Amino acid sequence: MRKPFSMKTRHYLEGYAFTLPWLIGFLLFMAVPLGKSLYYAFQSLEVKTEGLKATYVGLENFRRAFTVDVDFTPKLIETVASLLIQVPLILIFAMFSALLLNRNFRGRMLFRGIFFLPVIIASGSVLTKLREDGAATLPIFAQYDLATRLTDIIPVQILLPLLKALDSLTVSMWDSGVQILIFLAGLQSISVQLYEAAKVDGATPWESFWKITFPMITPMILVNTLFSIVNSFTKPGNGVMEYMQTVVFQNLQFGYGSALGWIYFIIAFAVIGLVLTLFRNSLKGRG
Repeated sequence: MRKPFSMKTRHYLEGYAFTLPWLIGFLLFMAVPLGKSLYYAFQSLEVKTEGLKATYVGLENFRRAFTVDVDFTPKLIETVASLLIQVPLILIFAMFSALLLNRNFRGRMLFRGIFFLPVIIASGSVLTKLREDGAATLPIFAQYDLATRLTDIIPVQILLPLLKALDSLTVSMWDSGVQILIFLAGLQSISVQLYEAAKVDGATPWESFWKITFPMITPMILVNTLFSIVNSFTKPGNGVMEYMQTVVFQNLQFGYGSALGWIYFIIAFAVIGLVLTLFRNSLKGRG
């Protein structure tokens, strides 16, 4: 008996079925608030006894964000700069940790659990409190005033970004739990026969990594990169997120806050689109 759908069509239908719960949830809970925020971004809203009174102001809120507001742009630049430093650190640390945890040694499961603990513990208000107490930075840089001591040896243009990257190592390790799990899943899906064949051909461990391991986990690198970017844009302690909350819930500037949210969303979307473009060739090769 001939099946009603081809294999390719069934794969498409399975994919749509997996995305259906998210699509339903988006339409029920997010589509309307998202549409309203876009509408509010072009309005000036005043709180009245009968509700919000909207006055159309066009692009004034967007112009104000970059030409009048002296707080938003510096926080936005700081957030993007932090992302450019932390995401590569998280990916390198997560990949290195996954390679170690994928090896066969006693207590491997215990160490895997330890690496995942920050995902459970250091989240939400706990992470905010840890940051306020200074636990997210390494005190050695301030205690020994390394920035001043090393200025004569290393140019300031190189020294300051380097110290900033080293100072954010703690946060990078906290944010690497999920990425380590994804890399582990990718490493365990690689056939052992590939390594055995490479070893028979005389390949060194270094060559096996670059010729087998790295190409096989390229999709996981993309997934982890996207996850790390989104997490960096939305996690607690993000200066732009905190500023938008202040604008909306303390200053009650709903229209301006909506415009800031859409600017932030467009920038995040552009960064994600850039990453997808960079990985486009590897995605095409894998269908």
